[in-house]
Amino acid sequence: MVQTKIAPADIAESTLLGEQRLTLHNVSWETYEKILGAFGEHRAVRFHYDQGVLEFMVPLEAHENTSDVIGDFIKALVIESGLNIKSMASTTLRRSALLKGAEPDKCYYIQNEPLVRGRTVDLEKDPPPDLVVEIDITHADIDKNTLYASMGVPEFWRFNGSVLTIYQLEQNQYCEVNLSPTFPWVSKEVFYHFLQQGKTLGEAQALRELRGWVQQQMGSSS
Repeated sequence: MVQTKIAPADIAESTLLGEQRLTLHNVSWETYEKILGAFGEHRAVRFHYDQGVLEFMVPLEAHENTSDVIGDFIKALVIESGLNIKSMASTTLRRSALLKGAEPDKCYYIQNEPLVRGRTVDLEKDPPPDLVVEIDITHADIDKNTLYASMGVPEFWRFNGSVLTIYQLEQNQYCEVNLSPTFPWVSKEVFYHFLQQGKTLGEAQALRELRGWVQQQMGSSS
C-alpha cells in the first residue's frame, strides 16, 4: 500500500447531505421504548435517546457508504493483525438506569470479544462495546460524546465526512487522541489514504491494498 500525503479536506465533497434528522424533546423512557417496539428491528430510521431528548436519523447514501467503508477498514485491521471481533453494527444500546440509548453506525467488541462471543449482549450485565463509530455529516442535536462516555465506551470514532476524530475514555470523559488505542500502529493518514483509494481505485482494490499493507506491518514487527 503506497502512501501519499492525504489531507482530510482531500476526501471531502463540496456539498454532502448525509442524514435527515428530527429531534423531539420531553420524551419519556417508556415512550422511547414504545417507539422502538413500534418501528421494529428492520427499519431505515435510527434513534438516539438522552434523558428526554429523542433524535430520529435517516442515513442517506453518503452516510451509509462511508459507514460501510469504515467498517471494512476496521475489520481489515483486526483480521490481518490477528485479533478477533464481534460486530454489532447499529444494534440498539440501551441503559435504562441512565435513561440513554443509542444506535451507532458501527460498534465492536475486540478486546472483550471473548466475553460476548456467540451470545446476545445485555448491556445491563455485559461491558459496553470496545469501539463505537459514528458518522455525522450533518449536525446532531444530541451530544454523542457525553452519551457514549456515560455508557463507558472506551474508544469512540467520529467522522464528519472529511475529518476523523478519535476519543479515548479517561475518568468518565473523552479525550481526543491522535492514535487509536486499539490500533496504535495505524496513523490517521492511513485511514484518509484508504478512503481516497476507495474513490479512485474502487473499494475492493483499496481493501486489498490495505490488507497487504497491514501484512507488511505485521511482518516487519515480528
